[in-house]
Amino acid sequence: MPSLLVAALLLQDIPCGGDAARHVIEAARLAETFDLTRAAAEYDAAARAGCESSAAAAAYVRGLIAARQADAQFGSAASLEPLKQAITMIESNAAQNPSARAMVAVLRAAIPAAQHERGEMALRIEEMLRHESLQLEAKQPRLPVLSAHEAAGYFWLQLHLYVEAGRAFDVAALAVGRTPYVLLGHARTAAGRQDPAACEHYRRLIAWWGSRPGSPPEMTEAREYVTRSPCAPRP
Repeated sequence: MPSLLVAALLLQDIPCGGDAARHVIEAARLAETFDLTRAAAEYDAAARAGCESSAAAAAYVRGLIAARQADAQFGSAASLEPLKQAITMIESNAAQNPSARAMVAVLRAAIPAAQHERGEMALRIEEMLRHESLQLEAKQPRLPVLSAHEAAGYFWLQLHLYVEAGRAFDVAALAVGRTPYVLLGHARTAAGRQDPAACEHYRRLIAWWGSRPGSPPEMTEAREYVTRSPCAPRP
């Protein structure tokens, strides 16, 4: 079973069996292939089937989706409302749940990231990494779908700070492994710096995808990039 799927099961505060376990595994599979909307729905289904802590995971994934949309709208007040709602929902579980506290920290960092407020974002990134690092040191699972370490790289990318993003993804690779989100992050970072290494990073992501069906935007991006002249073999 892929490591992300194992982490998804270990995330739960209570044993997940039967339909609940199947929903959690499917949520992790969908998230691994960049389908966050359906992953959130599967976490909701797992919560209804008995894995109560999956409700926080569902809210976290929806918060990540809202964060992307807020960034596209330059962090406008209206665009931040769904993100703040996700934070409020998770906070109800945060007092006794270290994973929930880490989720909240990531989503709070997404607010200044969407507004391109570098100083506050950097402080929030430090906070969320501290939360998740404590979890990892205690042999607890990383956050579902997108770890705090991976999120840090994407927040730096939002501000087009490629040196910082590259460092963050290097740290993420050590902390949580070379996940598809780390592979994509390294590729985007190199592409932003116009580094020829972007070709190899995108090829690694394509190789990881293998024969999986479909082509989400992330994979279309990778396949189109490697057809460009910098990546094409010389005659």
